[in-house]
Amino acid sequence: MGKDGTVIVSLVLLPLAYLLGTFPSAVLVARARGIDITTAGSGNPGASNVSRLLGRKLGVFVFVLDGLKGALSVLAGFVAFEYAGALMLACAAVVGHVFPITRRFKGGKGVATAGGAMLALYPIVSLGLLVLWLGVVKITKKASLASLSIVVGLPIGLVIVARPASEIFTTIGLGVFVIWRHWPNLKRLLSGQELSSRRGA
Repeated sequence: MGKDGTVIVSLVLLPLAYLLGTFPSAVLVARARGIDITTAGSGNPGASNVSRLLGRKLGVFVFVLDGLKGALSVLAGFVAFEYAGALMLACAAVVGHVFPITRRFKGGKGVATAGGAMLALYPIVSLGLLVLWLGVVKITKKASLASLSIVVGLPIGLVIVARPASEIFTTIGLGVFVIWRHWPNLKRLLSGQELSSRRGA
C-alpha cells in the first residue's frame, strides 16, 4: 500500500475505531434492567459498576462487550498495518470508550476495551495478566486495584517476550492514560473508601 493509500485508510479506520469504542455496553445493559448506570452506584458506566448493581454475570457480559470493541479494532488495524496499525486503532477505541462524543465525553475507564485489544494482539501475555487480575481481585476484592496491576504488568510482559520498544512505549502511554482515569479510585483506595467489587458493597 502506498503512502496515499495508508493515509486514506488511516483517516477512515481511526474514526471508525473511535466510534466503535463509544458503544455504550454498560448503559444499555443497565437500562434494560431499569437502572441509569451513570447515576447509580459509582456512576461509572463500566463492568465493575454493573457487577456491583446487577450481579457478576451481567458485569462479565459488559466486560466482554467492551473487550470486543478493542479486539475488533485491533483486528482491523492488524489487517491494514500489522502491529503498528493495531495499536493505533486500539488506542482510538479506548479513547472512544473513555470520551464518547455520543454521551458528552463521559465514558468508562477503558480497562475492558484496552484488555480486549491486548488479548487480541498479545494473547500469551494477556492470559498471564488475566491470572494476575483474578488473583488480585480474589485477595483484595478491589477491581480497580486489579485493573491497575495489569496496566503495570503489560509493558513488563512485553519486555519479557521481547516486543519492539515502540510497542512497549505505546502500551506504557496507554497505561498512563488508564491510570489517570482511575485516579479517583486511587484516592479512595488510599483513604480506605474504595468500593468492593462484590455486588452491593
